[in-house]
Amino acid sequence: MNKFFHSVSLIEELCSGCINCIKRCPTQAIRVRHGKACITKEFCIDCGECVRTCQNHAKVINRDFIKCLNDFEYTVALPAPSLYSQFNNINNITDINAILTAILMLGFDDVYEVAAGAEVVTAATKDYVNDHKEQWPIVSTACPSVVRLIRVRFPNLIDHLLPLHPPVEIAAAAARKRAMEKTGLSSEKIGIIFISPCSSKVAYIKEPLGMEKSSIDRAIGITDIYPLILAHLQEASLSPLDLAIAGRVGIGWGRSSGEALALETDEYLSADGIENVVHVLEDLEDEKFGDLRFIELDACSGGCVGGVLTVENPFIAKTKLKKLKEALPKRHTEEHREMSYDDLYWKVDVVYEPVFQLGDNFIESVALMNQVNNIYEKFPKLDCGICGAPTCKALAEDIVKGNANENQCIHILKQQIHEISQDATTFANDSAINNTNTPDYIARLKKYINQIAMLDNDLNREE
Repeated sequence: MNKFFHSVSLIEELCSGCINCIKRCPTQAIRVRHGKACITKEFCIDCGECVRTCQNHAKVINRDFIKCLNDFEYTVALPAPSLYSQFNNINNITDINAILTAILMLGFDDVYEVAAGAEVVTAATKDYVNDHKEQWPIVSTACPSVVRLIRVRFPNLIDHLLPLHPPVEIAAAAARKRAMEKTGLSSEKIGIIFISPCSSKVAYIKEPLGMEKSSIDRAIGITDIYPLILAHLQEASLSPLDLAIAGRVGIGWGRSSGEALALETDEYLSADGIENVVHVLEDLEDEKFGDLRFIELDACSGGCVGGVLTVENPFIAKTKLKKLKEALPKRHTEEHREMSYDDLYWKVDVVYEPVFQLGDNFIESVALMNQVNNIYEKFPKLDCGICGAPTCKALAEDIVKGNANENQCIHILKQQIHEISQDATTFANDSAINNTNTPDYIARLKKYINQIAMLDNDLNREE
């Protein structure tokens, strides 16, 4: 079963079989089996935590590179707001224009800021939140990993999702329209290329929310394009083109709380970092929050500036973006504000995907869950991860699914070895004073040999 497209994948030969990634994955999508990590694709939400955690660089993000410009006759770059925070001494619109000019020097024909799309979405969100009090608190859908997390783990919260396309999609649609009008080329000859800070937005392009097909054609990571821009930045700074169209409202989206603050309300909650996001969603599902209008959730610490495809320390990047935002006008231009609200809303419903469901129906699921609980009670509940599963409960579920066995728990294995050792010692003592050639002796000896062989088998299967 593979319900989603994934940008994160594993290079098996680089994996050392450590358990760092299984402890960090928010959806318990990773196991270590036969000395190598493996990703359960239907559980993965492409948050990139395993990429960030892996010291062996065995987890990678499948993305495009600058050579993808050759796939189209005309290309438009979509820089994320977080891109600006990766450079030093970026303090005003002129400095932003220098970055955008440097992007054109790489071979792009045009550039369109994602921050401009964020300003359009901000205006639409304000109206939607005010008009839909029955959905309060309304949860942002700007982070694809958060939306996918809700779809697979928190089905009761789907009705709280903001049914608007994210800023990158709005910017892509506007950029394509402008390019077609400017060049007279057909849509398929124009390449809209997103400069992405994270893995989840790379995955989003292949499987967008609320629509059949994204307006974005390719995605290049900030980490890949940053040195190329840097090489041209000094020259671009000498005579920057007037390319910037967004102000502080849109650029503020690059850091945590930026989206919520743009709504100009105090009745909001903002959380960043995938572990914190999970805690907020659990409490929201338990209805622990009071009168909130809006909830902004970012899978990456610090917001998009903390994306796994960025280069700057996220805390420094947040400070840079805050300083830049304060120096900008609220909106730089109004040319991107003409999009109809009808173009912003989902056209395809976002639905629950029960990937964690054990059985095919309720009765079967309950029966299997009882089996899980019975097996779980045998375990020490230490969640040590040595078995290759992130928790004892996860190992119990794997056993019920037929993907593991109890002896993968080192504590159970040690107990079995201890019991065999005690029994064998007693048998050896008895044999010393009794006739060792009896059928009973031979039978018991074979029993111990078989038990030891089975334990050795279990150990070898995991090595």
